[in-house]
Amino acid sequence: MSTPLVSILIPCHNAEPWLGETLESALTQTWPATEVIVVNDGSTDGSLVLAGRFKPHGVQVFSQANAGASAARNHALREARGEFFQFLDADDLLSPGKISAQLALLDTRPAGTVASCAWGRFTSDPAAARFVDKAVYRDFSAVDFLVLAGETGAMMHPSAWLVPRDVAVRAGPWDESLSLNDDGEYFSRVALASSGMAFCTDATARSFYRSGLPGSLSQQRSLRARRSQFHSLELITRCLLELEDSPRIRRACAGYWRRFVHDFYPTPADLIRCAEAEVERLGESVGRPAMGPRTAALARVLGWKNVWRLKQIIR
Repeated sequence: MSTPLVSILIPCHNAEPWLGETLESALTQTWPATEVIVVNDGSTDGSLVLAGRFKPHGVQVFSQANAGASAARNHALREARGEFFQFLDADDLLSPGKISAQLALLDTRPAGTVASCAWGRFTSDPAAARFVDKAVYRDFSAVDFLVLAGETGAMMHPSAWLVPRDVAVRAGPWDESLSLNDDGEYFSRVALASSGMAFCTDATARSFYRSGLPGSLSQQRSLRARRSQFHSLELITRCLLELEDSPRIRRACAGYWRRFVHDFYPTPADLIRCAEAEVERLGESVGRPAMGPRTAALARVLGWKNVWRLKQIIR
C-alpha cells in the first residue's frame, strides 16, 4: 500500500471554544502523511490566534473575509496538495485511526470509491456520542444512498467521508450560494461522481458530530436558511431525475420535498407551496409529519398544519 498525502480541510468561523480539540484530533491521526489546513472565515473571536498556535505543529492557516463555510472549504481545496480530502468542521472530531482504516479499505476497492464510517452525535464529551443512524452503515451505490436519504432522511456526517481528489474534481466545488444543507448538496455530487461508497467497518474509524450548539448552521431556521435548503433540494432532485426517472427515484425525490414541508411549514409560504406541488407532481402525497401522541391528538382536532402554525407562534 502506498502512502498518499491526505489533506484535512477545516473551515473555521468563531469556533474558538472547540477548535483546539478539533486540531488535536486532526494532528493525532495515525496515518503518516497528512496536511492540516485551516481557513479562518472572518472570525471575530480568538479562532485565528488559536489556530496560529498550531503552526509549529505543521498546521497551515489561511484567512479570508467572512464568506461562509462553503467558500472557506473551496479556499482550502485550492490550497490542498493531497490525493485524498478529509473535510472536518471546526467543532467536530475524528478518531485517531479514522483515515488509516479508510485508506486500507480503499486500497481494496476500485479507483474512485469514496469511504465512509460510523459517526455519532455528541455535545461536549465524544465518549458519550450516540451512534444512531445505522441505516447508512453499509456499502452503497450512489443512487441507492440518495434514494435512502430521500425516503428516510438518513444521512452520513460530512466528516465521515474520505474523498479521492479525482472524485472531488469531478464533483466540482462547494456551492457558495448555499448555507443550510450545503453539505448534503455537495456530497450528493461527490457520491454521483464516485465509483461507489465503501463503509469502513473497522472500529478505529469514527467521526464525531458536535450537535445542538446555539447558532450552528444545522439549527438555522432563518428565511435565508430555508431558501438555501429549498435550493439544495432542487439541485439534488434534478440530478437524480436526470440520472434515472423511475418510480423509486420519483418516490425518493418526493420524500425530500415532503420533509421540507414537514420541517418548515408554514413559512416561507411560497416555497412551501412549491414543495407541495413537487410532491404531487411526482405522484405522491404530502401526508402529515411524524409527531408524539399528545401532538397527534391535537392534530386530529385542529389538523397538523394548524398545530404547526401554533408552534411557530409559541416559538
